[in-house]
Amino acid sequence: MKIITDSRCTEYSARGHPERPQRIAGTLEKLRSQTQLPLAWGEPKPVADEILLRAHSADHLKQLEMPYDFDGDTPAHPGIAAHALRSVGGALQALQSARAGEAAFSLMRPPGHHATRDRAMGFCYLNSIAIAALEARALGFKRVAVFDFDVHHGNGTEDILLEQPGCAFFSIHQSPAYPGTGRANIGSNCFNYPVSPATPRLEYRAILERAFEGLKKFHPEIIAVSAGFDAYTRDPLAEEKLEAEDYHWLGETIRKSGIPAFSILEGGYSSDLPDLILAYLSGLAVC
Repeated sequence: MKIITDSRCTEYSARGHPERPQRIAGTLEKLRSQTQLPLAWGEPKPVADEILLRAHSADHLKQLEMPYDFDGDTPAHPGIAAHALRSVGGALQALQSARAGEAAFSLMRPPGHHATRDRAMGFCYLNSIAIAALEARALGFKRVAVFDFDVHHGNGTEDILLEQPGCAFFSIHQSPAYPGTGRANIGSNCFNYPVSPATPRLEYRAILERAFEGLKKFHPEIIAVSAGFDAYTRDPLAEEKLEAEDYHWLGETIRKSGIPAFSILEGGYSSDLPDLILAYLSGLAVC
């Protein structure tokens, strides 16, 4: 199991914002001190503009360099374009690891799945998972699936991958919730599984399982996972009921599919995030 990270991803924050660097620093401390999983460590890859431009417009890339907040949730932190580029680079490095047969998790900030082709929003600036999915296609994978279990709908990933040949998007998320999208399937390749607030955890797991069964019917050659941990019962930004053992089960479900997969961190705002990530990685790993 390879963990892709860069210490600079903890260097931005805003007072009172849920994107607290301590969550990542605490997760790194947890992973480095644990002994149950053998972990290798990697760094983000450099990112060429041509890779970004498959998913985002040139105007959007220019806007990231401007000193203006994108919305109330998505400030123009100093150096945020560089932070977002490193997050994309983490996803690309995780893809390369999966391509080589090694499970990988990109532990980077900022997240990406709300960023559309032309807009930064919802804490997200560049859509790392969509960029990595399109890069996988360019590398020769004929069928690439994105599995998004963040509690919020990955509207940006859907926007970018809609009707993209060889790509399919599967999102399981609370509805109603931010950003208010994902209530039905869209196009021929974007499949949404909305879940009511406060759904009992075993019911939620049944929906996750149904979505993953749908993904397997797509017969992907690789799975890109938007791993959000905010459906957790004590997460402050949602109302769902999942526990750490459910994230272990998710990792185990992905591993048992036998399909190469890589994961990137999306949401997860509880102080228990280090334990949730370790549970997920333990499910992914063959111990």
